[in-house]
Amino acid sequence: MTQQTAPGRAPVPSLAEPCAGREAAGARPPAGRGPAPALDVFLTGQVFMDMIFTGLPGLPPPGTEIVTDGLGSAPGGVANIAVAMSRLGLRVGLAAPFGDDMFGSYLWRTLAEQEGVDLGPSRRVPGWSTPVTVSMAYDSDRSMVTFERPVPAAQAGPDGPGAPPPAARACVVDVDRPLPSWTAGMRERGTLVFGDLGWDQTGAWPAEVLDRLAHVDAFLPNAAEAMSYTRTRSPAEAAEALAERVPLVVVKCGGDGAIAIDSAAGERAETRALPVRALDPTGAGDVFAAGFVFATLAGLALPERLRFANLCAGLSVRHRSGSLGSPCWGEIAAFGESGEVPESVLADYAFVIPFIPEAADDTVVRAEPTLRREG
Repeated sequence: MTQQTAPGRAPVPSLAEPCAGREAAGARPPAGRGPAPALDVFLTGQVFMDMIFTGLPGLPPPGTEIVTDGLGSAPGGVANIAVAMSRLGLRVGLAAPFGDDMFGSYLWRTLAEQEGVDLGPSRRVPGWSTPVTVSMAYDSDRSMVTFERPVPAAQAGPDGPGAPPPAARACVVDVDRPLPSWTAGMRERGTLVFGDLGWDQTGAWPAEVLDRLAHVDAFLPNAAEAMSYTRTRSPAEAAEALAERVPLVVVKCGGDGAIAIDSAAGERAETRALPVRALDPTGAGDVFAAGFVFATLAGLALPERLRFANLCAGLSVRHRSGSLGSPCWGEIAAFGESGEVPESVLADYAFVIPFIPEAADDTVVRAEPTLRREG
């Protein structure tokens, strides 16, 4: 049984097994809506093999080499948010193509067996190479290089799953591409649609992307993306512009926290970044989004949704590994016990305590420096 140690401090977790209590820790279903769907969240997108270098003093100039002792491997892309949600106890279903190479096998096994993500709607693609991203983390930020080939046309499903997606309380879609045809139907049936996007490498930042926000309930871009699409000069201005297009917008500002505007409720909230030492920010924005979705499904107020998302992201950057750096409830329960964060900050997160399951272990699986051999 977890116990409160002092006002504003997280309880000391009882130790059981890694990530114990996931099922018990799921977000509370809204009252009066009948039986809960089989899934809390349905996702579709691309999974990447992330190779993450940390401890770098900077990027190597042309013709030079940098040696570092920090390297992790983990599922990336849409897997970042899938893993983070599953570790919070949400029932997550994912529709994605997986290569039939070594990386594809590692990703499938890690997500299905280790992280408890339902891959029923996903598929293995013969002869297709798994996309790979190399992330180089330095100075509390990161740069990335990605190898990716299109899924063969015969194997590419334009709408993600080959069949209509399973019922879910929420779904996450990319708005930087045409929305899946099933999005409207899920939204009509009460599914909350969260929109996300990736970096536009063309630099065009086309206006039609923002037009798709009319079909989502919440949009969670980072500050650079938000300002580029809205042609504004600050995250606050970008949030205001986006609030005219979508009921709820959350602009993720990295080390500067986040800004949210709920235009439907006429509410605005901001939060500061967690004052922790960042080792690797890879995937932190996705972990933030996972925490925000959890808090939304749990029915928390907008300021608390922001703080919980901020907490999850802040805990994740203390580890190298992207998706596998996302916290389980044991790490959330132990938050602040090291004295890293002052009591005045901890007091703002006391609302999290009722969600911590009775059995919460902070011994979780982190990214490994090398891939395990096939058994």
